[in-house]
Amino acid sequence: MEGYHPIPQPNDLSTREKEDAMGAYLMMFASVAVGLPLPIINLIAAIIYYFTNKSKGLFVHFHSLQSLISQLPTTIINAVGVFWAIRIYLVSEWELTDTFKGYIAMLVVLNLAYFAFSIVGALKARKGRMYYFLFFGRLSYERVFKIRQEREGKDINLPPK
Repeated sequence: MEGYHPIPQPNDLSTREKEDAMGAYLMMFASVAVGLPLPIINLIAAIIYYFTNKSKGLFVHFHSLQSLISQLPTTIINAVGVFWAIRIYLVSEWELTDTFKGYIAMLVVLNLAYFAFSIVGALKARKGRMYYFLFFGRLSYERVFKIRQEREGKDINLPPK
């Protein structure tokens, strides 16, 4: 039977762990400034941050993973919008359809919601609290906190010492 590692309590976490977990959400804002025309830059930054920080404890691992996987659909939707706009510019000479305008409106709303969730996630992480995004929080929790059985003589997903 598989169980779960206990959730770290705020008083058990170092300031560094809280800041690293918060950074998982905040680095997205820095990469937006650099990668605005190329949404894939945000995803690359999230991947690098995740692999750099996932070994710093379960709390940091959870927040880094949640930030990364929540970035995936946002990146795809933004990339579609960018490439669609490029296609309109190159092929249609800026003939904007109602479908494109609706897509851009949906894209703006989605990005604002993602920014809001990221800000709340960053603030909660800085306080040492767990914060679960819809859907992505559950995936991240299962991946990070679930205790796995030994496989081929190796302990999988042991808590940090």
